Amino acid sequence: MDKTFCSLTECEFLSLSTNSIDRMGSLAGMTKLKTLSIGRNNLKKIEKLDDVASTLEQLWMSYNSVSSLDGLSCLKNLQTIYMSNNAIKSFDELDHLAGLENLKEVLFYGNPMYEEVADQDVARLHILSRLPNLTKIDGVLVKPQEREEAKTILVN
Repeated sequence: MDKTFCSLTECEFLSLSTNSIDRMGSLAGMTKLKTLSIGRNNLKKIEKLDDVASTLEQLWMSYNSVSSLDGLSCLKNLQTIYMSNNAIKSFDELDHLAGLENLKEVLFYGNPMYEEVADQDVARLHILSRLPNLTKIDGVLVKPQEREEAKTILVN
């Protein structure tokens, strides 16, 4: 990613989708960034988000090759993350998001971790058991009954 993004000090929404980006660059100086759309690229790793940690509310990273959610725990104001169709193999990766109290909406459908469970309903329960503050998973509102069921799932 180009260093000229750092001069976009008033930018609140940055869309870099579908650009064959394979590595995230510094976002230093983007002190008002609220939404980063970086889907449909060639990213394998989440990195260099510290500079927007206090402002970023939405991260759209679907259709990349990301295999770990490491690098997201600094985003204390994150409310929404779209990570569908990446390479996340285990629900254990969700532990990187556990401290994000403002996180309300996630999209993980299409990741290999869904192959660990019988169906999408069970996957939702695994996600909700690790991230109990969510209100929407994979585009569907969380139901009170799901909240109760998720409490019965043992998390390591």
